[in-house]
Amino acid sequence: MTRDDQNPANADDEQLLLLPDDLRHELKEPLGPIETDASRLLEAVDGPLIAVGDVVTYHLLEAGHQPDVALVDGRTKREAVDDEIRDAVTSGASIEVRNPPAELSVPVIRALRRALSTDEPTTILVDGEEDLVALPAIVAAPEGASVVYGQPGEGMVHVEVTDDHRSEMRDLLERFEGDTERFWALLEADETDS
Repeated sequence: MTRDDQNPANADDEQLLLLPDDLRHELKEPLGPIETDASRLLEAVDGPLIAVGDVVTYHLLEAGHQPDVALVDGRTKREAVDDEIRDAVTSGASIEVRNPPAELSVPVIRALRRALSTDEPTTILVDGEEDLVALPAIVAAPEGASVVYGQPGEGMVHVEVTDDHRSEMRDLLERFEGDTERFWALLEADETDS
């Protein structure tokens, strides 16, 4: 496993964007249809699959589908996931990064870009919180890809990546606090640039 946040000298440089309190309510609404059956959800997937969350990733694996990119943090609803889920979703972790709650950090965005640019399934183990990474994943994933994340107490939200979804996420991310210019530069960089 590689760590993608090896430069402690840049500790202040880690945070890119911070979720402002006034945007939290907007993120409570699902960005797509909610499904409780992973097999049925997978029938609608036609292209790369990005899973955000331990329980979502676990259900997709149980349904026999390894996500192309999975982001997990060992927690669900702010509690540790049980051992069976943790073992299943972290066994193939290939990148480990820090990303504090309610933030998007440099390491997690670099890891997302790297994972999206490889043909091998990639699991990113996040020390902190991975929830918000669904937003830049929708922007950076190719047309027709699927981003799936958990809606607590309801199921799995399936977002098929389209120009409209990308535009909606761009507008939302522009309203975060922090260095949006650097965020976009990192998110949209060629993997060879970073």
